[in-house]
Amino acid sequence: MYTMTDQKQWKGRIDSTTNPSSFRLHQKVKRLAINDVSASQQQKAGAGIVGFICDEGVRRNQGRVGAANGPNALREALASLPWTFDEQQEIVDVGNIICLNHALEDAQRELGEIVQGLRTKNMKCIILGGGHETLYGHYLGIRASLPKDASIGIINIDAHFDLRPYDEQPSSGTMFRQILEQDPHADYFVLGIQRYGNTQELFDKAHELQVKYVLEEQMTADYNANIMNDLQQFMDQHDTILLTLCMDVLNTAFAPGVSAPSPFGLDTKTVRSVIQKVASHPNTHSFDICEVNPLLDENGQTVKLGAYFVYDALNHLIRGNGS
Repeated sequence: MYTMTDQKQWKGRIDSTTNPSSFRLHQKVKRLAINDVSASQQQKAGAGIVGFICDEGVRRNQGRVGAANGPNALREALASLPWTFDEQQEIVDVGNIICLNHALEDAQRELGEIVQGLRTKNMKCIILGGGHETLYGHYLGIRASLPKDASIGIINIDAHFDLRPYDEQPSSGTMFRQILEQDPHADYFVLGIQRYGNTQELFDKAHELQVKYVLEEQMTADYNANIMNDLQQFMDQHDTILLTLCMDVLNTAFAPGVSAPSPFGLDTKTVRSVIQKVASHPNTHSFDICEVNPLLDENGQTVKLGAYFVYDALNHLIRGNGS
């Protein structure tokens, strides 16, 4: 179900009502239905934000639910961050897709339609999940906005492959296998894989599907230059790059509010460097953040960290490349 965002999610501190250099996001972000984005706004808009209020995929994957509360919590954390964009640029919030009655596949299709609409309007796209099943709706929208033979490079920052079988039903653990088995023009690169968070069957499936991956233990300063070079080559080889972040890739000390905490997870600076690298590439036009679970969060630290990652991605998507 499609619905508009409540204005209460975009409220916060006001330092000035007249000086643009003192404005915060809640003073600039406009709430608009996707069909109400005008041609003039398309030209000015830096990006469109859409929420995916769903954790049905997490439930199906036997995880801890609560990520459906993530989108609005992220908006509230974003609201008081300073406006750092050009005065003429616009960021619009086009609302939410809500998963009703466990109808995950319908919700993913609806999300895809919104993402397609944003990209057709030549806008950058930020998707606030939701469980990581958000990614499949994100992908559907990107694919629908492209020529059929355009290549998509999917970059996932995640502790898990999410390559489980989907013959019974899709979940938050199946999306990348669905895409790779159904789309011959899609490739997958995942960074932050946990040895202890994936069975050998999943490693075997990753090799079978020719997935590029970097283990969590390899993402150190010593390996950083090589990893960034590999990322650059991967991005340069594809027509469009789709970036997705699962917050459970982070060490639980930084992000306790997730479905599957990672004691050996990545630090914040490592994740940030990947986001900045990928979001700055001219072929990257969209980003989603998933698995922020406010119900499990201590002092709101996972929500706040997630909001900072979103803002970093937003800045680099808008400033770092063209259309």
